[in-house]
Amino acid sequence: MELNYTHFSRTSSYCWHSSCLSYLRIYAQEVSHPMIYWAPLFHFYQPPTQLPDVLDRICDECYRPLIAIFGDLKKARVTINVTGSLIELLREHRATDVIDGLRRLVENYRVEFTGTAMYHPILPLIPQREGRRQIVLNQRTGRRAFGDAFHPLGFFPPELCFAPEVVPTVLETGHRWLLASGVACPSEWPLDYVASVASDEGDLAVFFRDDLLSNRIAFADLDVDGFFANLRALRGKRQSVYVITAMDAETFGHHVAGWEQRFLAQAIRRVADGGTGGSDPSDTIQIVSISRLLDLFPRRHVPMPRASSWSTTGDDLAAGNPYPLWKDPGNRVHQLQWELTGLVLDLAHRAEALSNNDVSRHHARIARVQMDRALHSCQYWWASRRPMWEINMINRGLLAQQEALLNAARAIRSSDAPDYTRADAIYRYVAAREVAARILDELVG
Repeated sequence: MELNYTHFSRTSSYCWHSSCLSYLRIYAQEVSHPMIYWAPLFHFYQPPTQLPDVLDRICDECYRPLIAIFGDLKKARVTINVTGSLIELLREHRATDVIDGLRRLVENYRVEFTGTAMYHPILPLIPQREGRRQIVLNQRTGRRAFGDAFHPLGFFPPELCFAPEVVPTVLETGHRWLLASGVACPSEWPLDYVASVASDEGDLAVFFRDDLLSNRIAFADLDVDGFFANLRALRGKRQSVYVITAMDAETFGHHVAGWEQRFLAQAIRRVADGGTGGSDPSDTIQIVSISRLLDLFPRRHVPMPRASSWSTTGDDLAAGNPYPLWKDPGNRVHQLQWELTGLVLDLAHRAEALSNNDVSRHHARIARVQMDRALHSCQYWWASRRPMWEINMINRGLLAQQEALLNAARAIRSSDAPDYTRADAIYRYVAAREVAARILDELVG
């Protein structure tokens, strides 16, 4: 097995020698004794259109309590995904104590960060160049907020929306592993090995979320005793195994009041105290980061995972509908939203290419920034009718796209491009406005 020394160099104040020896002693202990490894991931995200009062409530009900709980982890480790869009909101609304708290957790080796896409777009549904741009933007934002503490080895695709074309982009941006939904698993369920897929850019480790356990926790359908019993049952007659749960961080305290204490804090304390209820010593449970699993389990090549999301069902896959909450072929609003997104994105690209004076470059920059924000997933999610339907959240996404559209058209009209090119931009602008009007008509009902 390969040891992963990446985290030894994250801060200059870290005493490598003594910590490495301690780490090796723990590692040797883990390898020699069967163990159940629980690797929880918490997804921190708010859309760029989130209302300030809602953000304030989430910080108080969820983010600050979670930071306090994770600060008491001691021997336990967890994995956290924080989107750049949330970091921007926390700064804008003077909630930088949340950013500082997360930074301290990483510097004290309580948590590890993953990479993701800046404004939470559905990566398989946007051009690869846009996906790569969003990932790089998120990396820059994370490093500005967390400094050297932000060094993600893993990648969290927004909504766990996976497609094979995402793999090269994830590898090219420096990640070693990716998390996918359990429904994406193409082979025997990996409990005692790490799945790996091959691409022209190299091999990528793929971990799969236990959808059943994660959803039961998310909907408060499982107490701590029941959760530990499930972990022991999954182990069966194997030696060491691992289980990954992943859910919105906002589950704890915001979506489910008090759940951060009644489930999460209680589970962590009982693992730390060894009181997980197993009669067999090999039923010992340890909480680890997902990256730690790379050191503990062998790799095995598997076929490419299925295109899917963490909200995709088997029936959805059978119907050829891998992303039902964001682009359902039978959803009229979804179809109009993506038609508009394509038109506006095309015009924003043209504006970037054609702007050649101060005025056109100014508006092209605005169009580019607004287009980045306008790709966020929530506007499509709120239009899914499964059962989510909120016309104001849909409209906020629409407004961001319209602002990008306005500035892209203005950039091209202000440029020195040939007359026919500028006239074509106006035709596209008018077509996009017509699609936007049809979306509004759908929202009125």
